[in-house]
Amino acid sequence: MADPSPRPRKASLLGRLGPGLITGAADDDPGGVATHSQAGAAFGFNMLWTVVLAYPLLAGIQQVVARIGRVTGHGLAANILRVFPPWVLALLVLSLLVANTINIAADIAAMGEAATLVFPGISKFAYALAFGLACVLLEVFMSYKRYVKVLKWLTLSLLAYVGVVFTVKIPWDEVVLRSFVPVVSLTPAFLTMVVAVFGTTISPYMFFWQSSQEVEDLGPDAAGRSLINTPELADGELRRIRLDTWFGMAVCSVIAFFIVLTTSVTLHVNGVTDIESAAQAAQALRPIAGDLAFLLFSLGIIGTGLLAVPVLAGSAAYAIAESFGWPMGLDRKLGQAPGFYAIIAGATFGGVLLNFLQINPIKALFWSAVLNGLVAVPIMVVAMILASRKSVMGPFTIGWTLKILGWTATAVMAAAGVGMFLA
Repeated sequence: MADPSPRPRKASLLGRLGPGLITGAADDDPGGVATHSQAGAAFGFNMLWTVVLAYPLLAGIQQVVARIGRVTGHGLAANILRVFPPWVLALLVLSLLVANTINIAADIAAMGEAATLVFPGISKFAYALAFGLACVLLEVFMSYKRYVKVLKWLTLSLLAYVGVVFTVKIPWDEVVLRSFVPVVSLTPAFLTMVVAVFGTTISPYMFFWQSSQEVEDLGPDAAGRSLINTPELADGELRRIRLDTWFGMAVCSVIAFFIVLTTSVTLHVNGVTDIESAAQAAQALRPIAGDLAFLLFSLGIIGTGLLAVPVLAGSAAYAIAESFGWPMGLDRKLGQAPGFYAIIAGATFGGVLLNFLQINPIKALFWSAVLNGLVAVPIMVVAMILASRKSVMGPFTIGWTLKILGWTATAVMAAAGVGMFLA
């Protein structure tokens, strides 16, 4: 019989961080870098407040989905199927797969463009194929424990965006003021950018990934190791989830803040306000902030892409495999979960293929943001309902703090979706 207690966790901070850290870091994917670069270049410091406001909302809703996975021992898809009609899950998962594949395509395109800037002489399409292949091989053939360590180390690539700031002069008094005292313009361009920042920050794939990673961390017999069946572990595990999620989303938000800040003090003040891609932002930095800023920004795009693409493909695989009751998990061998790994490979190479079809990466990012914005709201509503039901969560339903944060985040995303069409 399986031991009902979960795997022992390390006492170190890094050992206690996992799903939340990786999820938060993956949120700063090349698409997010492009969006935040556009925000800083177009509107300067006046866009900083959006990143500050998004942080607690993001941390709140991610805690909700993480708790669902840890408390029940099942991911978000399985819990949706327990409470809602199958067509609801099918619609949400199909939308997630389409949005993720388009997002992967845009991310890989940005990685390929960045690689050609730093290492010229090779086609961006060759780089796209190489990056896609590398991501699939890592997820399929590397053991889960090693793979998580790789993802954790890849989060260090985000420091590149912090490093850029130290290459330029910053008026910190104005930065602090504009971070907490918003200057809002009711123009279509400004409102659309606000929508884009929230849309790229609170994304559906993060919900499925973090929830399923909590289950994955439990190992075999996850349902038996859930908090419902091991309530004596609840205090420690829920504290860990809070630490992991608040820290992980802080990493995401701080990096996003620095990207907006960097492009504000370099591109915006020099009249470069029209940035269409992350690679273009890196290239525009070179004559203004120097070769070091250019190099750090470019390498950051590649590093965050290597982190985000597996998370995008993996979240779709978890959602679909759990919907059909297939064996799943990065801890399993290829032969033990062929359907799960086929989805990872299909979503990743589907994204690579879109690059060879000469899609416009900016249009791909836009439609991905539209889909994410549309899909996020119903998933957030469903997650909040699940997390508040005793029939699902037992005695571990969420308290008022998470209810306020979660429903506020849902309302903001709904308003952003409406604003996307009205702006």
